[in-house]
Amino acid sequence: MSGKDVGSGPLLAFDFDHTVVHLNTDVEVQKLHPDGKIPETSEIHGLYSKVGWTKFMGEVFKLLHHHNVKKENILTLMESLEFTPGMVDLLRKSAEEHNAKIIIISDSNSVFINHILETHNLQHLVDVVYTNPATWKEDGVLEIKPYHHQTDCDLSTENLCKGLILEEYIKNQSAQFPFVVYVGDGGNDFCPALRLACDDLVCVREGYSLQKQIPKHKEERGLQIKSEILYWKSGDEILSRIQEKLKKENE
Repeated sequence: MSGKDVGSGPLLAFDFDHTVVHLNTDVEVQKLHPDGKIPETSEIHGLYSKVGWTKFMGEVFKLLHHHNVKKENILTLMESLEFTPGMVDLLRKSAEEHNAKIIIISDSNSVFINHILETHNLQHLVDVVYTNPATWKEDGVLEIKPYHHQTDCDLSTENLCKGLILEEYIKNQSAQFPFVVYVGDGGNDFCPALRLACDDLVCVREGYSLQKQIPKHKEERGLQIKSEILYWKSGDEILSRIQEKLKKENE
């Protein structure tokens, strides 16, 4: 138990794209190109397979700027993105009614996530956002940098090991959480899911890549998630399961 006092509420850790918001911020922003996508004739098309997604997105932002896509165009697009069904209710009720701590761990970037949270008045519900830092340069280009550089975890990209971030956050808390909930959809969400304990809960978005990765990693590498797994379509299902777990904790 590590000698920590038990905190009053659980920890909820969220991915962002396809989890908090329904679509993928990095994919949607590419549609601001005059062609509605990054053209196949562009020298950066397919670049991510060579240099990684973060460096690729850096080149996307330069290309968009070259085509006169402004900061305002990008931020307006981010404001328009819809949340996943039930997600806002899950965030609000978990924090306000169940005293949960909420963190976001995402391979998007700080400008996109913070703007979306602030626009919808949700930023006060989130304790920390762990993501690739981004800033607007004087010439109007959005510059993105990797969150960190790691080579220890081969389940994760070099710029973002979500499992390591989750473990370090928990380790640095003064109180111990009664349980941890991780909510995600993608292949890079397998690492944090793998690090959860038996009493924890991983929430896997139904029909997305994480659902396929779980049996694949078990079959190919013998890697098996220890926690309870909830396959979800709406945040309402996650909230209901959290409330059931909290009720059981208090019995």
